[in-house]
Formats: sequence, C-alpha cells, structure tokens
Amino acid sequence: MLLYIHVPFCRSKCGYCAFYSEVPRGDAMQRYVDALLREVALWGDRLGRVPVETVFFGGGTPSMLPARAVAAIMDRVRKAFSVARTAEVSFEANPESVANMDYMQTLLDAGINRLSMGFQSMNPASLRLLERPHSVRDAIRTFELARTMGFANINLDFIWGLPDQRLKLWLDDLRSIVRLGPDHLSCYGLTIEEGTPLELALYKGRLNLPDDSEQGKMFIYGAEYLESQGYLQYEISNFARMGFQCRHNLGYWEGADYLGLGPAAVSTLQGRRWTNPSSLEEYAATVDGGTIGHDADILTLVERVQELVMLRLRTTRGLRVKAYRELTGRDFIKDNKSLIHALHRNQLVRIRNGYLSLTRNGLLVSNSILERFFGEMEAVLAGGQADELSSGRSSALPTESPATGNGNDDVGEL
Repeated sequence: MLLYIHVPFCRSKCGYCAFYSEVPRGDAMQRYVDALLREVALWGDRLGRVPVETVFFGGGTPSMLPARAVAAIMDRVRKAFSVARTAEVSFEANPESVANMDYMQTLLDAGINRLSMGFQSMNPASLRLLERPHSVRDAIRTFELARTMGFANINLDFIWGLPDQRLKLWLDDLRSIVRLGPDHLSCYGLTIEEGTPLELALYKGRLNLPDDSEQGKMFIYGAEYLESQGYLQYEISNFARMGFQCRHNLGYWEGADYLGLGPAAVSTLQGRRWTNPSSLEEYAATVDGGTIGHDADILTLVERVQELVMLRLRTTRGLRVKAYRELTGRDFIKDNKSLIHALHRNQLVRIRNGYLSLTRNGLLVSNSILERFFGEMEAVLAGGQADELSSGRSSALPTESPATGNGNDDVGEL
C-alpha cells in the first residue's frame, strides 16, 4: 500500500494554485496534527499492520510543520503500519521554509529520504508573477544545504509555459537546473485554474501566454535536452536519473492501493474510493466519530478501466494490453481498432512487446487522445458487467479493530 499525508497549510496562496490549502491561524496547526495522529491510529486499527512501501508528505507545504510534528507523525505511522525498511519517504518543501540545518537533520532522523522542493522557475520575474515566497538564490542555497546535510534523492518542481516565457528562456532554465545536479525533475505545463489570481489576470488581458506552437516546442525540445543530460522521461511530467524514479507516483500510475490521510486527501482501497472532508473542523469530527471513509464509492468497471488506460498511458512504458484483457475479458486493440490505426498513422502511438504507448508527440496531446479512448470504452463497456458494478455507497473497510490493531488513541504537461 502507498501512504499519502496531506498537509493543508501554506504561508500564502500562490497565484496559480487551486489545491486545497489555507494559512494556519491560531491553534490550527496543533489541531491538524492531533487529528492526523488519531486518523493514523484509526486506520492502523482497521487494517492491522498492513505493509507500506512508500510514504509521501504533500500539500500545501509540509515544511510548514514543526520538526517535532514530522517526527511524531512518522513515529505513529510506523506503529500503525508495517513500513518497509527500504520504503521511499518523500517530503515536499518550499525552499525558504526548509532552509535550516536543524530542521533538515530532524527530517533525516525521522526517516525522510526523498526531498521534493518547489523551485518552479529560475527566473526572478516569473517567481514574482507566480507569487512564490522565495528567490532564485534562496532556492539554490537550500538545494546545496540539503546535499551537504545528506539528502541523496532530491526532486525539483518546475513550471513551463509561463507568461512571457519562450523556448529559449525555458531551455536556459533547464540548463541552470541541470548544473545543480538534482536526481529527479518534475516539469509541469502551466494550467490556468478556475478561481485563481492568474485566471483573473488572464481574463483582464494582463497575461501574455505562449501560443500552442511555442508550448509544443518547450515540451519536445525540453524533454530532448533533459534526456541528453541523463534524465530519462518516464512519465509525461517526470524525468529521473537512472534508479531515481519516484516509486510513490509509479505506484499511482500502476494502480496500487493508496490511503490518503489528512483533510481533502483521497484514498483508493479494495476497489473503493473516498475523499476526506476539506474543512479541518469537519475532518477532525469525522476522525473522532470513527466514520472516516464510510462514504466510499464503489468504482464501476468503466471507471476502473478508464483509470487503467489513463494512468498507464501517462507513462512512457505505456499500457500493457493484457492488463485490459485481465480486467474486462476483451481485446484493447480490437475494441479501439480504428482509433489506434489513426493514431499510429500520425505517429502518436506505438505498439511494442505487448505495450501500447504514446510517442512524445502523442504525450503532447495526451488529453485529446484519452478523451477519444474514453468515448470508445464507454460505448463498448456500458451495460453488462458495468451495470453489475454500478456506483454505490459502502463502508470502505471494517470499522471494528482487528486483533492485530495497535490500539493507539493519542502531494498540456511536460
């Protein structure tokens, strides 16, 4: 199982962000930590010491948590679950909020072995536009400190397709990044999310976004440059040196079960899915009442098949066509014959060694391709088995504590 821990706090809201987060006020941070520790114990009692392969602190800004809180959370996780000795434990951070030797040492002592920092840009003007709370110098210094402290697996997040950005500026950013020598890079195309300050600025004509042609060049040439520097693209937005792929995210894309803890966290276990309440007060009340996860939806066959195709086609390895047959009893190539032929003629897909994958040009327009596949699958799979697995409400997992319970009560793309 994968374990995701959502930390819903930020010092301020970035202009492009639509994820659930808030600025902590009063004792909100303490109330969050207390409720999270209770939720960890609750799920430990329900599931027993289920094996956990990866832990991921996302947000929000996990590095806003006090160091002692991170240590307490990891201690409770290990008591509630059987965390593998070789588990990947990732921790998202803003450069300015983690730039402290004592804080970093506490993370290392708590078992954090993968640090993921949100640089977003190496251009000062772009950082100001995105309302990031750090400077380029801050980011570089924090990266160097993390290396000195002993973090051997560091990811850096970046955004391309920014206002007034052109191909040359993006490639200049990548050259600066590569010189630092991170182990992993997540490079996301800017998406203007509804209700964000950037959406308002775009509506008022204040943003000069690169056109589709320019963004396509950023995607293609940026990926080619990174691969020339030893960063292999293994998913639409992710590049890694050999051996440094993010195991947690690979688990998502391969359909592993995952448990999400904290406000607004999503879980998928045993074919059921639920989302925790976003409100800290409602979340804490649901944990205290023992009803967290009781409103789970049973995933239909169509939903499970669509997720299989969507997640696998995000990766450069692609969809193992036998996985589709194992889930549906049908042949993916035959079910989508005309669409696959059209995509192949346009060099957007390839079929090799039992896998269907998108080419780099295919990844560039993956959203459109997936929409076409979804339409085909709905027509083929609707009725029959899909009706038998129609969406319903169900208690996600046993609510009584098993004998093995522990009894505790105290986070277009490139």
